Amino acid sequence: MDTLVQLEPARPRLPEFLRRGTTHFESLTDLKRDLRRLKLHTVCESARCPNIHECFHRGAATFMILGNLCTRGCTFCSVPKFNPRRQDSPLDPDEPKNVARMAAEMNLRYVVITSVNRDDLADGGSRHFAETVQQVKLALPNAQVEVLTPDFDGNLDAVATVLDAAPDVFNHNMETVPRLYRSVRPQANYRQSLDVLQFAKTYRPQALTKSGLMVGLGETHEDVQSLLRDIQAAQTDIATIGQYLQPTRRNRKVSRYIPPEEYEAWREYGLSIGLKNVFAGPFVRSSYMADMVHAGTNE
Repeated sequence: MDTLVQLEPARPRLPEFLRRGTTHFESLTDLKRDLRRLKLHTVCESARCPNIHECFHRGAATFMILGNLCTRGCTFCSVPKFNPRRQDSPLDPDEPKNVARMAAEMNLRYVVITSVNRDDLADGGSRHFAETVQQVKLALPNAQVEVLTPDFDGNLDAVATVLDAAPDVFNHNMETVPRLYRSVRPQANYRQSLDVLQFAKTYRPQALTKSGLMVGLGETHEDVQSLLRDIQAAQTDIATIGQYLQPTRRNRKVSRYIPPEEYEAWREYGLSIGLKNVFAGPFVRSSYMADMVHAGTNE
């Protein structure tokens, strides 16, 4: 008797517009070596960003602080995880100064700093985050600084601590639409993330606020429009929209590859409802071309 075997649904085929052809291995190797020398991490590496060759080649990178281990289990993310009940991940007290040193060695004029989630720390790592911003400003007084923060588990005092360090741009990613949160961001809350963005603009109105989302996770066109309305209502200035690409086989699968024309429709819609800038496209990530996005918003 034949046994029926249920085959796993095939992943959608990667379209040509999502194939990266250019590589810059020498630039990649050189910058990685310099980062490791100072015990630094980048989200470019840990999250397996498809733009890493391009960005490292042009001398850009997004520093990832508070270590390289995250307390959350978001299904889209390849950053290594850890359970604080089973292991420790002590903060490196030299990390803020080393980020500043590396940014100065790279001669950056626009510095982007993000972090893992550290729900094991009483302040979520916000004081360490603020110190890193301050050290970068001391080393590069003419540089602009963008922070991409976690939600600090809704602790707005922690958000204020980061904002008190006077970043030029405050970024917190919504990542996806509300009905997908349970499966995509199981330890996060949609309303809580909106509250973080709203608080940031109210607390430090002179800073631009920014948020990013991924598409291709199972959302609809109308879902994305609704999210754009929500972040605009929270006084967010800039939105970024890019294609989710499965970083490893352990991560959530891609539901659909979005054609370029849909990004343009979302861009036009976002601008029509009052967002100051919408950067949307297949390879867009929240920190991708952040300096140019910032400059375009201020024009």
